[in-house]
Amino acid sequence: MGALVTLDLPADAPALTLPWIITFGPLDDEEEWEPVVCGPYERAHALALAEAVVADEDLMAVVEPLQPHVTVAQIQGDIAAARMAAENEDVETAALDAELAGADYHDHDHEHGEDEDHTHEPPSVDDIRAGFARIAAKLTS
Repeated sequence: MGALVTLDLPADAPALTLPWIITFGPLDDEEEWEPVVCGPYERAHALALAEAVVADEDLMAVVEPLQPHVTVAQIQGDIAAARMAAENEDVETAALDAELAGADYHDHDHEHGEDEDHTHEPPSVDDIRAGFARIAAKLTS
């Protein structure tokens, strides 16, 4: 039997209305493979699918909301909030975080083609919203 991890939210939490994704990965450190991300789903569907998949498999499923941010400032705000929450964790969790901080992580290095744009400009709010509409159209067709 696997494990399912999700947020424990109050019944009126705004995040409950967001689209949710599921990330499946190995339950133990002995297996090494890239996690599989599925979604977006409504929260109830994501939880039910995750439960069904991990019921008979040694997998970890993380069910979490997608944050449809349209500005860099919104993303940076969530990162800052996550960092502050991490600083306020209890001693046991902080010790585990320190252990994990020493782990080796894969950096996303890749070669860029000559014609790729290297400006690192974020997309505009309108571009992001148009992308949301394209995703919704794909999911409903």
